[in-house]
Amino acid sequence: MAGQVNPDLGKERENASFNTQKLTNFLYGGAEKVRRRRYIESLAFSDPAYSSDEDPTFMSREELYSLGLKRAVTMLQRVKELNIAEEDLGTYRNAALQGFVPGIGLHWVAFTPTIVQQATEEQKKKWLKPAQDVSIVGAYAQTEMGHGTFVRGLETTATYDPSTQEFVINSPTLTSTKWWPGGLGKTANVATVMAQLYTQEKCYGPHNFMVQLRSLEDHQPCPGVTLGDIGPKMEGNGNDNGFARFDHVRIPRENMLMKFARVEPDGTYVQPPSSKLAYSNMVYLRGTFVQGAASTLATAATIAVRYSCVRRQSEMKPGEPEPQILDYQTQQYKLFPQLAAAYAFWFAAQFMTQQHGSITGSMEKGDMSGLAELHALSAGLKSYTTAVMSGGIDVCRMACGGHGYSHASGLPALFGLGASLCTAEGENTVMMLQTARYLVKCFVQSQGGKTLTGTVAYLSAVQPSPVAGNKNMSDLGTLVAAFQHRAARMVRHAAMQMQNEMQKGKARADAWNSCSVLLIKAAEAHVHSFVVRNFAETVQTVEVDESIRAVLMSLCQLYSLHGITEHAGDFLMDGYLTGGDIDAASSHVSAMLARVRPDAVALVDAFDFHDKTLHSVLGRYDGRVYEHLYEWAKKSPLNKSEVHESYYKYLQPFLKSNRAKL
Repeated sequence: MAGQVNPDLGKERENASFNTQKLTNFLYGGAEKVRRRRYIESLAFSDPAYSSDEDPTFMSREELYSLGLKRAVTMLQRVKELNIAEEDLGTYRNAALQGFVPGIGLHWVAFTPTIVQQATEEQKKKWLKPAQDVSIVGAYAQTEMGHGTFVRGLETTATYDPSTQEFVINSPTLTSTKWWPGGLGKTANVATVMAQLYTQEKCYGPHNFMVQLRSLEDHQPCPGVTLGDIGPKMEGNGNDNGFARFDHVRIPRENMLMKFARVEPDGTYVQPPSSKLAYSNMVYLRGTFVQGAASTLATAATIAVRYSCVRRQSEMKPGEPEPQILDYQTQQYKLFPQLAAAYAFWFAAQFMTQQHGSITGSMEKGDMSGLAELHALSAGLKSYTTAVMSGGIDVCRMACGGHGYSHASGLPALFGLGASLCTAEGENTVMMLQTARYLVKCFVQSQGGKTLTGTVAYLSAVQPSPVAGNKNMSDLGTLVAAFQHRAARMVRHAAMQMQNEMQKGKARADAWNSCSVLLIKAAEAHVHSFVVRNFAETVQTVEVDESIRAVLMSLCQLYSLHGITEHAGDFLMDGYLTGGDIDAASSHVSAMLARVRPDAVALVDAFDFHDKTLHSVLGRYDGRVYEHLYEWAKKSPLNKSEVHESYYKYLQPFLKSNRAKL
């Protein structure tokens, strides 16, 4: 059965207009990187230590935690034995964990990068190697019960005592309890703790401190530290998201991460060159969320598109065989915009990675000029991409009908994990308001005569009055210009409305709050505009093959046109687009759906997701859905016996009693 491919899927692949392997190479940065990635994955897929038939879907929380930790430890051992290079670690981890979400994962996602980015060279010598070797297990303890996104409001304190040259870490209130950090409950023995720094009777805001949580000998909590697990979540229950309270826990002065700011032995605070440097790690994390949103939405699209080619339903024409449900335009309209968005976000994530590397290099040289823009872009992109991804997964789930509701599809678990990204490392509304604050500042500067650059350059270039005349609604340049005009108009409108509110006598904070819905919409328009422009520019760089450029062009057009039709009112508001333009956009959307249809399976295949990481019966590469759905169902623990013990305890006595009364 494993060697057979569903005939419908086979035909889809044969009829594609482009070479799938070439597109895969383009997505991952070249043929050699794809070859290396597949080789690294094969090391895990062929390892008998990971070849368990155990399905996380059927496990209790304790089983998920225990087996997830077992798999993670095995993975860490193999990384050393196989000498896996640092650039291959992410690929190997994903292939080894195969659906398990262990709490130790935050050790390399957040804890170790914090040391890399915020520790001095001397501190790295002490902590970085143990972190990289996992001789210590770390958590990133920022979020509290009462505060999350608003980092400046954190209540945990770190008070410097110059007499002993120690910081005193304390949780002064119930709401100051650290709450949610992955691995904090039972796994981590060390944490980077974000706390308000007090020295010489003055608060200097949140800073990171290295705090030991548990004994390195018997794993018992250290004196003054209270730890625990916060309980079940929507998904990801193998992760021991935890709580921590500190009762005047003393740590050495050197345990403050001091790459940018520091406290001298006498308690003197030395400020960082930029007040935003303390947030650099959050910017990095939010950037990874954009890639997470892209790959998660791509996974959902892969499952739904493949299944939609296997599933046949109803009659399109009386008397003819049941068609593949992907042949229905309504199904295409559900799925292809999600597929296009996955590609758009994929390229946006690549841009973010490049920008982060470039600006980090500049920061190392003391140049902070790009940090504000990076912060605004990362916040907006994190918010926008995760929100679209979360909604898109549910569209894909519903497009799979009843089977999409089953955990066999992989979509419920995917939705649960994806939804967590909408609030993790910054709640999405607050993130978008951070972007809005930067946009208003840039708009005011532009009004003052400053020429803007980078991702906000269009705010200087776009004219406030619409350009008359019919537009070619299939031209990428026209589409990019339309999105930039929409964003510029909405930023201008929100900023002017704020000014009007202040002229009426409102304080700036009150004016901001009364305009916050407008500001959110303006920021969303800005980010949407960026994603469209970046997608269009990426298409222009395609040199590998004209057929690859053509299919990506179709996806970019679909993504852009679908955005216009979904937000038609924004484009019609000032007459920039006409009703005729919107009608033309709608017609082009229909044409793009038909154009993408023959390549849909090849486009999801190009993401190169192995079945062992896809975790979906419906999305299997071979398309043998129904056979495997039946086998999957038989694994349910309820099927271990023909008659469940509860029948004898509850139902049988009840039925006997009722029969006796007849």
